[in-house]
Amino acid sequence: MAIARPPAAMTATSFGPESGADVGNAVVIGLNAAIVAAWDEEPHVLVVTHGTGPVTRPEGDGLPFGPFEPLTHRTLESGLRGWVGEQTALDLGYVEQLYTFGDRGRHEVRPGEGPRVVSVGYLALTRALESSAPMPGTSWRRWYQYFPWEDWRDERPAIIDDVIVPRLRTFAELASDARLRERRLDRVRLTFGLDGTAWDEEKVLERYELLYEACLVSEAERDGRHPLRGLTRPLSPLGQGMIFDHRRILATAMGRLRGKLKYRPVIFELMPPTFTLLELQRTVEGISGIRLHKQNFRRLVEAQGLVEGTGRQVSAGKGRPAEQFRFRREVLRERPAPGVKVPARRRRAPS
Repeated sequence: MAIARPPAAMTATSFGPESGADVGNAVVIGLNAAIVAAWDEEPHVLVVTHGTGPVTRPEGDGLPFGPFEPLTHRTLESGLRGWVGEQTALDLGYVEQLYTFGDRGRHEVRPGEGPRVVSVGYLALTRALESSAPMPGTSWRRWYQYFPWEDWRDERPAIIDDVIVPRLRTFAELASDARLRERRLDRVRLTFGLDGTAWDEEKVLERYELLYEACLVSEAERDGRHPLRGLTRPLSPLGQGMIFDHRRILATAMGRLRGKLKYRPVIFELMPPTFTLLELQRTVEGISGIRLHKQNFRRLVEAQGLVEGTGRQVSAGKGRPAEQFRFRREVLRERPAPGVKVPARRRRAPS
């Protein structure tokens, strides 16, 4: 799969020479997919690792991209499912539209060249495994390699206090006036859980946007932004970069999925037909990036009626055999918001 310039067949969604408009004002529509799967307790995202199209850049991985063809696709989602199925052979489960990304220059080779590409981003879930062998040029990547500060399962990531927070505080102190300084400090506190504020796992996009604004991620430098005088860039990159605005799209997808866990049973779109409660807990923890209390998790999941036992036991290593469960689809008719409403053990930052 390659990230390629939308073909000429997209003229029905373009506003250019056919309508008498300037070529520079042409607009084409594409579809980006953050395709998520989970195994071995880790969430993964399907990425394009290299490409052959004229707009492919070497800065990093990219999310799969395909054109919306209005003469072929009845809806945007059917277009997404169509080209994903053709190019990856993946059977997508849950699919949700995220946002429309259309910033100037996001898909241009050089400023002013080619049509403006407006991309509709999607979150898509699949039960694919690492052994599912994606098409040549694609691979599965752990999503925390793009956002290492988001994984709190073991402890508060050291990168936050050692690298990120000192630079963000400097970014705030270098503000042009007192009001802007306080606004920046508030954003730092709220997004990164400082000064007694609890970490909010859903604020993935807000954290990335703040790091981009402070010129602390590689995409900012690539886009020609320069840090304020007196603010030094980290010696090592803050997570692996992605081409164009694809890390921003992935951050949007991560935050949306983390929030969705709490009121929709989307986690089961990532699970096999049968699973143990420990496997379910580890998958929830992998997506949310935080640890859950084992006994509380089991009691609440069972009390919410999300799962039912199969009566089968599987070996769980050195311990006792574990019972296998399956998702109770009846819960969708029983309650309007059947999510995994489980409190987490959040570690607060030192005041």
